[in-house]
Amino acid sequence: MMNVTVDEIERDPLKYLHQVEAGETLVIVRSGKAIAELRPIASDKKLRPFGLCAGEFILPDDFDAPLPEDVLNAFEGK
Repeated sequence: MMNVTVDEIERDPLKYLHQVEAGETLVIVRSGKAIAELRPIASDKKLRPFGLCAGEFILPDDFDAPLPEDVLNAFEGK
């Protein structure tokens, strides 16, 4: 964690944004008092485990069979 003054950020904002992108957390200070924290957004893209719903449902044999004509007509607004 690094302390940075408002004046320093105003002089070169891209420098500090690049540091945040690299994983650094910045504490923004004005008159010696911390006023904000600038940090990277945590990535919550976790892979789902394989087989998470195993045994929860059964896929019917006709799952990919063509839809009945009345259902197709309903989708097409006929």
